[in-house]
Amino acid sequence: MTTDTEQPTLTIDELAARAGVTVRTVRFYGTKGLLPPPVLGPRRVGHYGREHLARLALIEELQQQGMTLAGIERYLRQLPPDLSAHDLAVHRAVVASWAPDTVGTVTREELERRAGRPLGDEDVERLVAMGVVRPADDGYEADLGLLRLGAGLLDVPLSQEAIFAARKVLLEHARAAARELSQLFRGEVAERDALDVRSLSAHMHPLVVQALLTAFQRSLKEEVGEWLTEPSPESG
Repeated sequence: MTTDTEQPTLTIDELAARAGVTVRTVRFYGTKGLLPPPVLGPRRVGHYGREHLARLALIEELQQQGMTLAGIERYLRQLPPDLSAHDLAVHRAVVASWAPDTVGTVTREELERRAGRPLGDEDVERLVAMGVVRPADDGYEADLGLLRLGAGLLDVPLSQEAIFAARKVLLEHARAAARELSQLFRGEVAERDALDVRSLSAHMHPLVVQALLTAFQRSLKEEVGEWLTEPSPESG
């Protein structure tokens, strides 16, 4: 996998395997303009990077929401053309938030396809420890909304303990924010009928999630920036 600043290194076969789609699908998306063209290397071999992989994950998420190919084309046309893999992952997180919680039973092969990567026994054990996957008689019960996130955490250079601690912090603050926002909105809809309340909720849900993600992104960027500019103990 490349970083956002590295040159694309995946061949079309490797990209398709990582994304859990066929090479034919990748080429089809390319002809429809859903994927930017690859970078041509020696012997005119096309190479793909993280942005292509992230865009394929976003397309899959939109499909799972029931969006048609024409709808996906319209959605992607509205996005800036130079979004990084990180930005695309944020968009996918917002889209995923629209879906209800889904837990499904899948085979090992389907688990890897939905995770977008091969999974060794140790990887599956870590996903089980995260609460994303649970062994079942005929495969695995997986929280399909969290599976890609859990799979992404497998590559993060953090200990299992640190990941669990971070999860606890995020859940506690997310619940506190949801509680306060719910109380705020409740005052606005107290006198409205049930249809108005459902309509407001449907419109506000993706907006609130995107606002929280954006605010968190900026806050985290500021915190990391301050951390990196702090003088080291040795220099003090």
